[in-house]
Amino acid sequence: MLLNICSTLYCWTCCKLQRICSSATLQLDVPQKNYSVGQICCYGLRWILNFLLIEVMTHFFHYNAFVVSRLWRQLTPFEIFIISYGVLIFMWLKFFLIWRYFRFWSLVGGVETPENMPRCINNCPDLESFWKSWHASFNKWLVRYVYIPLGGSRRKLLSIWVVFTFVAAWHDLEWKLISWAWLTCLCFVPEIVIKSFSNNFQAKSTLGRFIHRELCAIAGAVTVSSLMVANLVGYVVGPSGIKVLMARMLHKDALPALGTIFTTFYVGVKLIFHIRDAR
Repeated sequence: MLLNICSTLYCWTCCKLQRICSSATLQLDVPQKNYSVGQICCYGLRWILNFLLIEVMTHFFHYNAFVVSRLWRQLTPFEIFIISYGVLIFMWLKFFLIWRYFRFWSLVGGVETPENMPRCINNCPDLESFWKSWHASFNKWLVRYVYIPLGGSRRKLLSIWVVFTFVAAWHDLEWKLISWAWLTCLCFVPEIVIKSFSNNFQAKSTLGRFIHRELCAIAGAVTVSSLMVANLVGYVVGPSGIKVLMARMLHKDALPALGTIFTTFYVGVKLIFHIRDAR
């Protein structure tokens, strides 16, 4: 039995490697034509500008220092959210630079590789679009080899728990990452349920479309807020800091700050909708 399993895995691996080698050979023999020389130069120039941006962030915005030194415990709820947002932006920009650097040189060599950060983190008003745009090639791998074998969209509410737990363990087997994964799933479940109902709803009147758009903006603000809380636990306060964070957030003095943050996210989501309509 074990021998059969091993032989099956060996054959599957050999087939995959053969397909990868064939694809790489084909791209070397027939260079990509989707990007012109001018577009590749602009791609490289944008990378340089983003590199300068992260240098400025590193020297003048010390988000990660507040996290590592645990000084966030001495800050107000509003400042804690600002630090969490800054850490998230820094992480996105860091991976953006790493992956686009190597993609740039592959384009120079005539090979078009997948774009891992196709959309800015600030242009994702829902969790689904966020995770499709964060490490997109890994997302495609997860969909093909984990999500679909688990049942895909037929068992979405159950599959996401396995997928995100796997992603957390894949990064590192730490409780803070497991907590991040499960909090993300808790935020994901309501979004999936609401989207399933929303897709069946077609507003016909002007008032109906207005109300539907406002509800979508509010839902987007809730989603962004939930994403921030999950990343606070995963990358800022950790599981040990949840009690301290909740005590600070639920205090009456924190309500104005939370209202300001939520309103800002609401306005940002509305702006995203208007930009997409203009395009």
